[in-house]
Amino acid sequence: MLSADFLHLEKDIEMVNTHADIFHLDIMDGVFVPNISYGFPIVEAVASRASKPLDTHLMIVNPEKYVRRFIEAGSDMVSFHLNATSDPSAVLQEIRSHGAKAGLAINPDLPVESLYPYLYECDYVMLMSVFAGFGGQKFIEDTYGRVRALKAEIASRNQDIPIEVDGGVSPANAEALVQAGANILVAGSAVFKAADPAAAIRSMRGPEQG
Repeated sequence: MLSADFLHLEKDIEMVNTHADIFHLDIMDGVFVPNISYGFPIVEAVASRASKPLDTHLMIVNPEKYVRRFIEAGSDMVSFHLNATSDPSAVLQEIRSHGAKAGLAINPDLPVESLYPYLYECDYVMLMSVFAGFGGQKFIEDTYGRVRALKAEIASRNQDIPIEVDGGVSPANAEALVQAGANILVAGSAVFKAADPAAAIRSMRGPEQG
């Protein structure tokens, strides 16, 4: 939703309700990432009109201070960055204790192996395919191999943890990401800047999902 038209937010919310599966909300604090986005009022506004789950991605330091408030604002899924807190396990448990799904995210410069100690505590994991902080960045090609490695590790544990990919996702790479093992694709600019956002979503969902 970072790429949505905030002057006509309700229109874009209805588009997502009709054509997509989740709302992805990027929360930036200007500290963990060099950008500031929006906070609780926008999450509450989206939640008031959303008929699909809210997936809130915290790009903030000390996420443990805020996860409860974001869940109370309407978030169904909350992810945070591994290196944004001193105790990722505690934050994952805190999210789950308030009834939301807990996700752990890493930027492209952290090895996927850094997620492995926490997989049993995650409801989903997120691989950034750009560096967190700004929309519209170019997709990093190494992401395919990172997805495959993470998928193999999850399978070796007989777990069923969705892999979310965020950053530079578009119709040009969606199919390859799914083939590599991604389950959730986050697309911002590729959807909201398209001439036909609904068609862009359909092209990424593929013929089986329409």
